[in-house]
Amino acid sequence: MGMPLELNTMIVTKGREQREQSNNSFKLEKEGYRLYPLDIPIEVRKTKEADTSGTAVIKKLEWENQSTVITYELVSLNSTN
Repeated sequence: MGMPLELNTMIVTKGREQREQSNNSFKLEKEGYRLYPLDIPIEVRKTKEADTSGTAVIKKLEWENQSTVITYELVSLNSTN
């Protein structure tokens, strides 16, 4: 039996990101199993259609209970909105 898997090339937060103790580190839980590139800069957006709000590097990816949790470090910020 196969496992549904989505490949993502940008981080879409929908405002659900949680700031970690480090100032530029965030954690985001997404529904389903998703694969992201690790250790390379990718765009961060609030929605798919929104302008890029910054650039981040994903440091950790976890799959568990039909969800994906990523920990990423924001390396540049384009807007505070």
